[in-house]
Amino acid sequence: AYGDLYQWGRAADGLQCRTSITTSTNASDETPGDALFITESGSPHDWLTTPDDNLWQGVNGTNNPCPGGYRVPTSTELDNEHLTWSSDDPDGAFASVLKFTVGGRKQSNSSFHQVGTGGFYWSSTVNGTQASSLRFNNSVSGPTSWRRADAYAIRCIKD
Repeated sequence: AYGDLYQWGRAADGLQCRTSITTSTNASDETPGDALFITESGSPHDWLTTPDDNLWQGVNGTNNPCPGGYRVPTSTELDNEHLTWSSDDPDGAFASVLKFTVGGRKQSNSSFHQVGTGGFYWSSTVNGTQASSLRFNNSVSGPTSWRRADAYAIRCIKD
């Protein structure tokens, strides 16, 4: 039920599978052509050699991982959804229309973090060299920005 985890801006190319194998070689373009999770320990913590801010922009985004007619929500849309939760914790997240789960995240070094206790969801919005997201656990919830090489869940919305 936790679902797949995507590096920000990557297409559904197999990397999103929690069991994907890794490489430390950054991609030179937006379509790596393989299912490898790209680890990254240096700044700007992006899976791409040259960051690209336009990969998940709308239903026609270069790497839109969502089904036809759907897209990754903006930071504002995710935050507006968060504001409707019945409680500001994992129970409120799961009770929401989008059924957010506590699937954790896959960090840029490929280790998993907060699986079963925290939820991390990408938006399509960039924030400098990072990307905006929604995170929650039992002690904190709300919008934040993080490294694009980390893998988070997504919840597609109809355009």
